Order: sequence, then structure tokens, then C-alpha cells
Amino acid sequence: MSAFPALLFAGRRYAVLGLGNNGAPAVRALAAMGASVRAWDDNAAARQALDNIPGVTLAPFESLEGMDALVLSPGIPHMLPRPHPVALMAREAGIPILSDADLLYQAVRRAGSQARFAGITGTNGKSTTTALLTHMLATAGIPVAAGGNLGPASLSLPCLPDNGVYVLEMSSYMLERLQDLHFKVACLLNLTPDHLDRHGDMDGYLHAKWHIFDSQRSGDVAVIGFGETPGASVPRMVDKLAASGDRVLTVSGQSPDADLSGAGGILRDAAGEIANLAEAPALPGAHNAENAAAATAMALALGVPRTAIAPALRSFVGLPHRQKPVATITGVLFIDDSKATNADSSSRALNCYDRLVWIAGGVAKAGGIADLAPHFPRITHAVLIGQDAPALAETLAAHHVPYTLAGTMEAAVPLAHDLARQTGANTVLLSPACASFDQYKSFEHRGRHFADLVHGLAGTKGEG
Repeated sequence: MSAFPALLFAGRRYAVLGLGNNGAPAVRALAAMGASVRAWDDNAAARQALDNIPGVTLAPFESLEGMDALVLSPGIPHMLPRPHPVALMAREAGIPILSDADLLYQAVRRAGSQARFAGITGTNGKSTTTALLTHMLATAGIPVAAGGNLGPASLSLPCLPDNGVYVLEMSSYMLERLQDLHFKVACLLNLTPDHLDRHGDMDGYLHAKWHIFDSQRSGDVAVIGFGETPGASVPRMVDKLAASGDRVLTVSGQSPDADLSGAGGILRDAAGEIANLAEAPALPGAHNAENAAAATAMALALGVPRTAIAPALRSFVGLPHRQKPVATITGVLFIDDSKATNADSSSRALNCYDRLVWIAGGVAKAGGIADLAPHFPRITHAVLIGQDAPALAETLAAHHVPYTLAGTMEAAVPLAHDLARQTGANTVLLSPACASFDQYKSFEHRGRHFADLVHGLAGTKGEG
């Protein structure tokens, strides 16, 4: 691993709008590679953090004349629900709107490295699959760097040698803005309704996700969740991939008919058993069996020895805020699944526990929690927080699930502990099924606050 050459992008001019988790690293990296960068963010503190960097001009955009590309923060729309004025400016001038992941690919190839790229997308599970694949590659001794939507930002990653692999978690927003990026191995895990304001409808969302396969060619590998991706156009798109020479592999956590399956807790393919998932404590449930199957399919395609898969699964420690045990207090286990920002993600966690007290709420996604009804019998009591707690309460009441409107996490954690003791549940699960930005900066902030409160409660019970 090494830094990129200082003059790699000399003579190139880039506009960067939005100086958050993606934009700020992009500005620094492009300037360090010799590019001229014009950047802007309405937030003065974000601008100040990039002040006095050679080659960087901080100023609003009145024109994009002479720019080679616009790097737009993933959260800023360039089409739906309505394009940002600067995005319109770029489109009218014929200037590409790129993801920083695309610029990473360009930088790697300009630097002369033939490092391969692996891309992972899907509504749920992509962060765990990204981290797991990265762990598999690293334990096999293959140089690897991971980032993208998971973080760190793509352009903050180092230059890898020819045998290295970049593992990038790709959001639908990033995938819409690819020009050159070629994924040697690409995976679409699953698709459930999300971000429909940005994509119009499910078909638009599917097509945004499907961009991960755009640049693949003969000899590449496409991994697709078996039966998890709705849409009438999917079979046609799979056939198109196969016709272009891609090797298409299906994966599943439950169906034995997939090319690589975790059904019954045993990871296997046509050649036989690969690993017993019961020996991988950080990967509970059928959803994580799917993640393990996907990561394994990709790892094998990238040269990880088959015999190295099971040890890597056993040593994987998981990710923060993804069904992470926090503490056990008087026999009640507290689980942090703050990453579950939609109902489908929460369904995967709810399915792992027989009796539980559920902490949920925040800013609900389209459809709310109605689709979680099959899991409601597992819930002895729901403790609701955040902006849309009353709407969630209506759904729970319609299904006769006991609930309490706690409002805040401070109130929810001790109440959930008391309710678990009263109802005989041995688990308190924070799996909000909602976005966090009504009360928190991010789902990570929400999860950390939950863990802090749990540890504080443990101290008062003499178990800290």
C-alpha cells in the first residue's frame, strides 16, 4: 500500500459540492494528486476545515466552465425528487457528475496498478458483507482496502499493488454516478423499498442498484441474492449478464437451490460443505447466512482458498450497531441493532429472538412497520421513541402488541429492562426500523447513546 503520485491529476479541474464524509476527503485527495479543485458547502464549519489547502478554491458555483467533472455529495440529488441547481448546471454543460468511487478507480489505473475492485450493494446487509469479505481477504494475505458507503470515503483509500483488492460498499446514490469503475466481482444482495423519493419507484430503485454490473465483462463474476430481488425485469437483466460472459452466481441464507447457500446453518456450494455457521457467533440468523454466502462467493472468485473460509468466518467479530451484544443485566441481554433503519432490516433481527422487548422509533420509512406483523408475537412489549412513535403505536395497537411511548432513549432503556423482567423476556433489542435524524446525528450516534445508557444502567445494578 502506498500514497498516490503527487501529480497524478495535474492539469485536471474538479468541482466538489458538499463537504461532508465523502466531499471533504475527495477535495483533499484530488488536491494531493495535483488537481485544481473548486469546492463549496453552505456549512461554514465544513468550508473552514478545508481552508488554506494548496490548489483548492472555496467559492459558490456560478459556472462550471472548464471543469472535468462535478463530484456531488451522495445526499444531494442530481435528478429526483428535483435536481440541485449545480447538478442542473453540470448536466446542461455536459459535465460528468461522478461518485468519488469512480475517481478512485481512475486514480488507481493512472497510477499503473491493476488492483481489482469488488462492489457490494443491496438494501440490507451490505455493510456486514463488505466487512466480512474484507476480513476474508486480509486473513488470506491479500492486500485489501475497504470503504465507500461504509466508510472511509473511497478517495481516502491508499494505492494498492496489482494483487490488491478494493472492497467498496455502494449505495444507490453512488451507483447512479459511475462512469469508468469496473467491478471484477459485484454483488446485489437484496432489494426492498427504500429511497423511493430519489428513484421514483421500485423499478427505478432496482435500475439504480443494477448499475453495479454495468462495466462487467467476460470473466467477471456477478453475485445476486436468490429470490431476494423483486421486479419483472430481473430475469431479463440476469440473462443479459450471463450472455455477456459474466459468471452469475446466486446466494441465499435459506434456499438450498442457490449456487451458494447457508440453508440450515451450513454454508455449502456444489462442491460440498464449506463451513458451519453455528461456529460464527458474529453472524446470527438467516440474513447473516446470506451475507456469509455472498462474501464467500466473492472471496472464492478473488482467490481466497476454500480452506481459509471457515477460519475467517469464525474469527469475524462483526460490525458496531449490527446486532451487537452490549451487556447482560440481571439476566437480560441488551442488543444494539441501531443500523436497522427500515422495517426489512429490523425483521432480520426480530427473527433471531423468541421473546424480547423491542425499542423502536425515529423517522419512519414508507410503509412504516406494517410488514413486521409476522414477528409481533415475539414481542412481549414495545418501547417507542422519536418523531414517528405515535404512528408505530397505531400499527402495534391494531395487532394487540403492548407498547409504551417512552419518547427518548434515556427513558426507554431502564423501562425496557423493567419490562423484560416483568414479561419474562431475556432480550432487549434496539432495532429501530426508522432513521435516526430526528434525535441523533446518525444511527452510529444513536447506537453509542444506547450502549452508554445500558452500561450506566449496569452500574446502578451492580453489574458494571
